[in-house]
Amino acid sequence: MKIASWNVNSLNVRLPHLEQWLRAFGPDVVGLQETKLEDHKFPDTALAGLGYRSVFSGQKTYNGVAILAREEPRDVLVGVPGFEHEHRRAISATIGGTRIINLYVVNGQDVGTDKYELKLQWLAAVHEWLREEARAHPHLVVLGDFNIAPDERDVHDPAVWNDTHILTSAPERAALRDLLALGLHDGYRLLHEEGGQFSWWDYRQAAFRRNLGLRIDLTLVSEALRARTVAAGIDREPRTWERPSDHAPAWIELAP
Repeated sequence: MKIASWNVNSLNVRLPHLEQWLRAFGPDVVGLQETKLEDHKFPDTALAGLGYRSVFSGQKTYNGVAILAREEPRDVLVGVPGFEHEHRRAISATIGGTRIINLYVVNGQDVGTDKYELKLQWLAAVHEWLREEARAHPHLVVLGDFNIAPDERDVHDPAVWNDTHILTSAPERAALRDLLALGLHDGYRLLHEEGGQFSWWDYRQAAFRRNLGLRIDLTLVSEALRARTVAAGIDREPRTWERPSDHAPAWIELAP
């Protein structure tokens, strides 16, 4: 089972890229973030033509999440229970015997801002929710754009991306560690120890060409899936295409 996460940064713009990538890569499950589409505009018919069933929660211009799967998604839940907010940032569903939770974590803007405090509050609510999900669903995958680079290996310049910088600040990384402490494992890190592999590059300063990136798109697996995680990677190719998303798909493969 191939499971991927991709912040497409506007599905309206990137639908041809998504269709091309689905045909080439053939994932079984994909979590999308930043679809930026109201639900009545979601291209579920086009994606069904490629063999994918879709569940989605979107809004105009901002945010938006979706799960695409070759099997019918069941027990769909939109949002984070107990956290009332108008932003469309979370959707979960059961695919086969695996619970998939797709998150578009709050960016936070800058350390010390109201948006930063919202990020930490949102992550705290996610933590409490995932505690229950992990108990209810031993086969659990939590994926998405986390807007947090786990450690120094995941940033191009640790001197800049440090304990006081947004996306790498000490409280953000502590919140991510708290999620992992629920019995989750970074699927990519189970198989790759090296640094310098990124999933996001700014559009400015020729960042992609210079590989000035961050690894902030993660796929976390439960303890029961740890031994079944047999491959993981980041597909940089879509980032080379014309008018790309600033993110690349991150993926794992689970053995039967």
